[in-house]
Amino acid sequence: MRTKVAIIGSGPAGLLLGRLLENAGIETVILERRSQEYVLGRIRAGVLEQGTVELLDRAGVGEKMHAEGLVHDGVEFCFDGDRHRFNFRELVGRTVTVYGQTEVTRDLMQARDRSGAMSVYEAENVSLHDFEGDKPKVRYVKDGVGQELDCDFIAGCDGYHGVARASVPENSLRTFERVYPFGWLGILVDKPPVADELIYAHHERGFALCSMRSPTRSRYYVQVPASDKVETWSDERFWDELRRRVDAETADNLVTGPSIEKSIAPLRSFVAEPLRFGRLFLAGDAAHIVPPTGAKGLNLAASDVGVLAEALIEFYAERSKAGIDGYSARVLSRIWKAERFSWWMTSILHTFPDTDAFGRRIQRAEFEHLRSSTIAARALAENYTGLPI
Repeated sequence: MRTKVAIIGSGPAGLLLGRLLENAGIETVILERRSQEYVLGRIRAGVLEQGTVELLDRAGVGEKMHAEGLVHDGVEFCFDGDRHRFNFRELVGRTVTVYGQTEVTRDLMQARDRSGAMSVYEAENVSLHDFEGDKPKVRYVKDGVGQELDCDFIAGCDGYHGVARASVPENSLRTFERVYPFGWLGILVDKPPVADELIYAHHERGFALCSMRSPTRSRYYVQVPASDKVETWSDERFWDELRRRVDAETADNLVTGPSIEKSIAPLRSFVAEPLRFGRLFLAGDAAHIVPPTGAKGLNLAASDVGVLAEALIEFYAERSKAGIDGYSARVLSRIWKAERFSWWMTSILHTFPDTDAFGRRIQRAEFEHLRSSTIAARALAENYTGLPI
């Protein structure tokens, strides 16, 4: 079997890349080791930068997002009970849209199914070969039968633990990583959100976030030690802890209920360099991980594949290698800026084990600076709504 671009991974990055290339008449095959049901069952955040919204529109999958997504003009920060709203529309003329990653994935998956483009789910033992030359291939097993896929290029969109990055020779890759000593305990509940926009809260007991998926479904988080187990957290204990960390008005207005999903997500920052190895490209979580504080994970993946699609379209239309040669440097420039912003958001909003009284005063001063300086607030808004690609 042969295709032009073999895409490893059927998450939003792989599906969006496939859709953008398909719209340009470039044939792709997507290989995914899990089932469609498993992929759609993964619960992920969904704060979309304005650029991501525009990219999904360009891919032709924005109709449901615009019908059901929640456009937010800003966010609120709360520091030990003091709240301040940052109005993004007034500060930088941009917004974000709350629309779950699961819904983005479903929209892209359905569009691919309707077009008849090929996706192979439950592809086992995927291995990448000869990508340093001009005739790469991918081998895999489907229903017990070995298969080989010849292609021009391979896009590794298969996540942090995927085969794509693991296939790169160790001496060709440099990685940068910071693991944080805490995680986010999150619950999903079928109750109206406590506020119209996200509330990021810093408290001496730890960080908290009030978020939502829809007008009737809410998502809440509290910072917990990395060693905590979700089984030790009853719903009642979670709601009590959340109330302690937010301001009195938010605590009074919380509409609680039984959780329909509860999990602990570890936090890490990670970047691999470079992101091109001959005819293999890394994108999305295969290339980088950000703590969720800055809402950058899905957005970085989208910008990666937007740049990669542009480069591949240029290659096939003009036989120019300029885009693919420049892919790694171009996306890494934006990745590191997003890493910096996510690290900064994490550092000012969380309580670290070694944070002393001086450290908390510095965090408080950062909050005061943000709410008293239009320039500082504008920088926050610019980064949160998305830097140019």
